[in-house]
Amino acid sequence: MDIFADFLNKIENPQHRARMEEVFEWIEQTFPQLERKVGWNQPMYTDHDTYIIGFSVSKKHMAVAPERAGMIHCAEAIELAGYDHTELLVRIPWGSAVHYDMLQKMIDFNIWDKANCTTFWRK
Repeated sequence: MDIFADFLNKIENPQHRARMEEVFEWIEQTFPQLERKVGWNQPMYTDHDTYIIGFSVSKKHMAVAPERAGMIHCAEAIELAGYDHTELLVRIPWGSAVHYDMLQKMIDFNIWDKANCTTFWRK
């Protein structure tokens, strides 16, 4: 069974669910080495048991969380995409395009930056 199935099935809006599935499929095609994990009831991807990126949803947006270091590294790409954000996550409105170049930059950075990380979160 798909580890993300429970999360996806709880998304009531079929277009929002399809958008999340599209993002997950893109990640798995682009980064096949990453592993799916559910933690704190949220889907996330890990590499050698260290956190790379996670997701959550609300009625207005999907949230992408690459940890604070990933947010800092990708600040310009986030601004260029025009997404609202906090120090720890980016909000992608359901009606907006997903800027996959920004996601790729976040994931590439976290894989590189955490290559020798032996903990789940950065210390």
